[in-house]
Amino acid sequence: MKMSQLIGLWLCLFFTDASAHAKPESPYIALRKKYENLKKNDESALPFICQYITEAKKHNDYGHLAQGFKDAIFYSADEQVKLMYADSTIIAALKTGDQNLISNAYLGKGIIYYFNFKQFEPALNEYIKAYKYIHNSKDLYQVHKVKYHIGVVKSYLGFYDDALDLFGDCKSYFENQLRITKHPNLKFNYEKAYLNTMHQMIICHRRLKQDRVADSLIEIALERISDRSMFNLELSYLLKCKGISEFNKSNLLAADIDLQKAIPEIVKAKDFAWEAVAYYYLGKIYAATDKNAEALMYWSKVDSIFSKTALVLPEIRGCYEDLINVNHKNRAFKKELYYTKQLLKFDSILNKNFSYLSSKMHKQYDKQRLLEMKNDLEQKAFHRLIIAVVIVVLALFIISALGIKYRKEKAVASKYRMLYEKVIRNEAANSIKYVENSKIEENRKSSLKPELVEAIAEKLQSFEKQKLFLQKGLNLSVLAHMLDTNTLYLSTYINETREMNFSQYLNRLRIDYITELLFKEKRFLNYTVEALAEECGMASRQNFSDVFFEINGIRPTDFIKNRLQQIKNDKP
Repeated sequence: MKMSQLIGLWLCLFFTDASAHAKPESPYIALRKKYENLKKNDESALPFICQYITEAKKHNDYGHLAQGFKDAIFYSADEQVKLMYADSTIIAALKTGDQNLISNAYLGKGIIYYFNFKQFEPALNEYIKAYKYIHNSKDLYQVHKVKYHIGVVKSYLGFYDDALDLFGDCKSYFENQLRITKHPNLKFNYEKAYLNTMHQMIICHRRLKQDRVADSLIEIALERISDRSMFNLELSYLLKCKGISEFNKSNLLAADIDLQKAIPEIVKAKDFAWEAVAYYYLGKIYAATDKNAEALMYWSKVDSIFSKTALVLPEIRGCYEDLINVNHKNRAFKKELYYTKQLLKFDSILNKNFSYLSSKMHKQYDKQRLLEMKNDLEQKAFHRLIIAVVIVVLALFIISALGIKYRKEKAVASKYRMLYEKVIRNEAANSIKYVENSKIEENRKSSLKPELVEAIAEKLQSFEKQKLFLQKGLNLSVLAHMLDTNTLYLSTYINETREMNFSQYLNRLRIDYITELLFKEKRFLNYTVEALAEECGMASRQNFSDVFFEINGIRPTDFIKNRLQQIKNDKP
């Protein structure tokens, strides 16, 4: 960093000129307008931020002072300077007494430790402090930001199911806010948060070997990016995930293309973790095509990142095993010894991180919520009688709830058995038959000409047998075009022969198809509801669940649960 920049920074941090009366907000607004549209790490913003900080210090305006330091973090290119500004943000926030502001300040410092330095221990320490200040807050955006970052650490530790619970909550919140928020700046923040959450969910599902779900989330996230030029880094993370997925499916060329597209923005962001992961998989791609020199080049880049940053991720540990094996095979014993020592060092750091982080997460976060519940009860309990009454009421409530749950499960099981018996007899209630079995009753005249009825019947039969109803975006107009007829004729024919409208007809075909798959092919029982919806051509998880219930009298989750239980019971 240049000496002139250090002097400017020193002046920003330590220049004070206290005054008894606060200035109006307009100076802050005027100053921020001069730099708020600049890109991250653009240090041309710093002179204006220095003025902003000086103005806030002059009037002991700690709220704006904290904002000034946050802006300095965003626009400073030097990572050590970012960390120094983070400490200043915390000091200013603590003086305001604002719980949300304090939490945000601690979270910001944790993000710097995690993202810029990949120092997981101090990052988790700051996240836990942020959680303590925010967990009861009404600022749901801040609450979910903290949840997201704690989820990232849980994912790193391998607690993927726990992390997915946190990410699922965050995804629902950010997605809902995107639907209702109109302000462009807020929409940008929510979309960025949504895309980052989807990225983390993809990672968790992939590590749980739920590749189909991960692939589905990748496609959904890519489609949801409103402006790719505004979300270059988020797009690169998704392409990185897509490249890894293509590699796992042995689509090596596609994997190479996606990873190569992803790397520039990841490198630009100095995200060494995902840079190392991308290099590792590129090495595996070239090793799989016998291009060993290129493979060793990429794997040596992974080692270079580890040597410079001491960054350890479980996902790249295999890189050292590959380097050791290749050099042993090539009889390059000095290199084999070097990479063996590197692997030992890697494992030492990894084991230390996991031991510390797991203990910290368990003791200070997971138990924190239980202690909060305990303390609340203790504060509200005036004497033992009240506690006893509360316990009795809770016990009665639990017993009642269990009774309701039991009756509901019995009813669901009964509906499942009825559906199973009907499917076995091939007599599912209101099931759609192929066209040749769906003639218009002779005592009823069709409004269509006989030759037109026959033509539509033949084409619709082919449509059903070829399962073209699984196409996404299918509507009456699209189908009429496919069958070379018009929407009036097609709608009339479906109403007269099926006694339902087009939407009901299409839903019936799709649900009957997926129901049959769930009965006949066990692998579909491992799909999520989202994946099942996609499998039968329905875009919305909720719509699929509702239509499945309407037609089969049972929710898809309950159906899968009962089907798995039946299979288990049928085993000898």
